[in-house]
Amino acid sequence: MLILFAMPVAQILIFGYVVSNEIKDIRIAILDQAQDEVSREITQKMLSSGYFILDKNLYHPNQIEAVFQEGDIREVIVFPNNLSQKMENGEEVALQVIADASDANTANLISNYTRGIVNNYLRQEILYGNTPYQIQTQVRMYFNPKMKGVFMFVPGTMALILILISAMMTSISIAREKELGTMEILLVSPLRPVQIIIGKVIPYIFLAFVNALTIVVLSYFVFQLPVQGSLLLLLAECLLYILLALSLGILISTLSNSQQVAMFISMFALMLPTMLLSGFIFPIENMPKVLQWLSTIMPAKYFITIVKSIMIKGVGLGYIWKETLVLLVMMLVFIGLSVKNFKVRL
Repeated sequence: MLILFAMPVAQILIFGYVVSNEIKDIRIAILDQAQDEVSREITQKMLSSGYFILDKNLYHPNQIEAVFQEGDIREVIVFPNNLSQKMENGEEVALQVIADASDANTANLISNYTRGIVNNYLRQEILYGNTPYQIQTQVRMYFNPKMKGVFMFVPGTMALILILISAMMTSISIAREKELGTMEILLVSPLRPVQIIIGKVIPYIFLAFVNALTIVVLSYFVFQLPVQGSLLLLLAECLLYILLALSLGILISTLSNSQQVAMFISMFALMLPTMLLSGFIFPIENMPKVLQWLSTIMPAKYFITIVKSIMIKGVGLGYIWKETLVLLVMMLVFIGLSVKNFKVRL
């Protein structure tokens, strides 16, 4: 009954709200070197469009890279000096738009929306009889100047593969022991529940870590996706994510009495949410508030941010410690629940 009725309803609701090419509530920063009427009018027009939220005002070009590395800002708009004066003199003015292209599709949409708003402002000024303004919008794609889609898909694919392999295989492995009745043999042995769980997951830690290494190697040598940051830090974060996925798989196994149930829970509870609610394919900012709140419990959301930050932006632990802490807390919670359910149910 759950498969027949609940799954189609959940899928149509999730796909209907998540699959969208529109943008909204994109956080931007503005470096206004002009501080004149034109720059203020363009800024107000952008913020009143409903697409953008002003997160920060910058005061020096050196701040641009730092705000992008923090991960909250998707676009920086730079107004040049003496903007109004140059326009009154009939000079052509260049408005610089810098977008975070670690997510190439979103960066392209954001820059197109920005240019559209600036062009609309120019058309209105001409209609009102003002001096025809000439503003050229110069777009720069930060971190991914060639707009390669692999910069977006490799981190998301890594998150999806690791959580599916680790959680699904672990849950099926333990559920198989229960289904075949061999778990009772382990329970009457001197082994403690924690020791049984550790013994079951150690092989999958190794296998999943090999998968992570394979993905990193392929992305570097085949797709030319660089590792700008620390490779050691990247592998450590992969290991943490694998341990979290394994602990989640153990929890699923304690709730399942058969391999089929364990597989169904793993696929239904992990695959679709990881693809749709983690920011892998569609920006979380575009989703309704309810789905944005739901995305906060998706481990893949934080792991994708970590991988992009290390591989593409080249940042260190100081910029991703919050996401790392969230993954660590999730892992400890899943392990605690698994051990508790293991004792009660088995």
